[in-house]
Amino acid sequence: MSNLLWKSLLASPAAVGAALVMSGAGFAAETADAPVFSLETLETTEAQEASVLDQVAGYSNESVQLAQVTSVSELSDVRPTDWAYTALQRLVEEYRCIEGYPNRTFQGNRAMTRYEFAAGLNACLDTIVQLIGGGEGPDGNDLATIRRLQEQFQAELATLRGRVDALEADVAELEANQFSTTTKLRGEVNANLVVPFDDFENAEDATLFNARARLNFDTSFTGSDRLRIRLQTGTGNDGLGSEALGFQGTGFEDAAGNNDNQFRVDDFFYQFPVGSRIDVIVAANSIRGDNFVTSTIVPFDGPGVLDANEPNLYEFDMGGSAGLGINVALTDSIFFDAGYSYDDAEGSNPAIGVFGANQQSYIGQLSYLSDGLLDLALLFIRGNDGDDDNGVGGVLGEQSFTNTYGGLASLDFGRFILAGYFAYHESDEDLGAGFDDDAISFQAGIAFPDLFLEGALLGIYGGIAPTYIDGAEPIYIEGFYEVPVSEYLKITPAVIYLDGDGVTNAGDQEGLFGAVRATFSF
Repeated sequence: MSNLLWKSLLASPAAVGAALVMSGAGFAAETADAPVFSLETLETTEAQEASVLDQVAGYSNESVQLAQVTSVSELSDVRPTDWAYTALQRLVEEYRCIEGYPNRTFQGNRAMTRYEFAAGLNACLDTIVQLIGGGEGPDGNDLATIRRLQEQFQAELATLRGRVDALEADVAELEANQFSTTTKLRGEVNANLVVPFDDFENAEDATLFNARARLNFDTSFTGSDRLRIRLQTGTGNDGLGSEALGFQGTGFEDAAGNNDNQFRVDDFFYQFPVGSRIDVIVAANSIRGDNFVTSTIVPFDGPGVLDANEPNLYEFDMGGSAGLGINVALTDSIFFDAGYSYDDAEGSNPAIGVFGANQQSYIGQLSYLSDGLLDLALLFIRGNDGDDDNGVGGVLGEQSFTNTYGGLASLDFGRFILAGYFAYHESDEDLGAGFDDDAISFQAGIAFPDLFLEGALLGIYGGIAPTYIDGAEPIYIEGFYEVPVSEYLKITPAVIYLDGDGVTNAGDQEGLFGAVRATFSF
């Protein structure tokens, strides 16, 4: 009889014991203490297959690398009262076949697939062949058991080899055709269709359509940083009678404005960590206000169709397009954000400089962000939008700054969320007759996440937009329902009500609109 067969025969008691212990643990398990592999998991995605194969491949190496486990008592989760304790003791101490995980656990209550059993049995046989060099004569029953086990799991082992070969071929193809080893391309297209429900004198009464397209190039050099370059184009007017109604927040959230479908660089920034609790962002354009903060708190920011879904206290009379910001995690729930933005064209002009720009803003925000009921934020912003009018029509001749003091809050009750903000805006200049030196703005609403469909969001919110015009209280209200049709498409129908209320003097200043937005992402 050959030396290899002789060693196989000597391995038979341990092989049979390993089979009984591993299969018994699989059938007796009532809970899973770690992720469990299954045929369904293996068939879902290539990434999951790679993870499974990596762990299964580890079986053949782990028993040799962890040979220092020579006593069953070294396995912290194995007790003498366990039903398989004796079998494990023999396999570990007599045959040195079964090894623990690097954290010295055996995890005997894990459910087990046939693939795991096949790989574990194969590793056990290999280890015994290496460690045992002699023994008593062969036993026919043991030999038959070994042959039966080898034949029974031959298909599974062949399948694993096939999957490894297929993954290697796929990886080679991806490496040969990949766009970049450091950069990912992501795209988004938004299309808005808006129909007025009534005729009104002082705003457009025609059906509107516009669209915006974005291409984001996100690059990481360390795995925790991000360099973003965004190309953006759009078509059509970005407002719902915004010029006629005359107050902030009446445009589309995702409109790029009428730039004749010409692509331009919209975002250009680099964000990187400093230690484990500090992130720094340096931007060359298209950044200010809420771009610097960890969270804007309200759930309407983004899903809503109206531009006012983003709390407009961040943008009122604030300018800038380039700047520097910092986010500090004081604790796991408390964050401090700060940033400064300025007009990038003026900042690059030697006659003006970064801190002399007419368009600029400073922001500081302290946030409490929990995983439970309450989220809060307090903020201060000082800035100027570059117009000599504080956002009220270009009637003033002297540049002035606005100080904004605000607070945001969100109460998450699970099935619904109550959220909003309140802000006080103060000009540091005398604005003259017909204008107040201060103004208030606020927003409040309710959102219902996962309503009728996982990933959907129903939201209703409204508020008063900020303006320095004396006596004006411009009102906006929106109700929307964002529906994820697929992984790549969302549809958001909305109803929008706007009332200029004193911002302009001519005609009917009210408007009621129906809107539908389609968002494609890839």
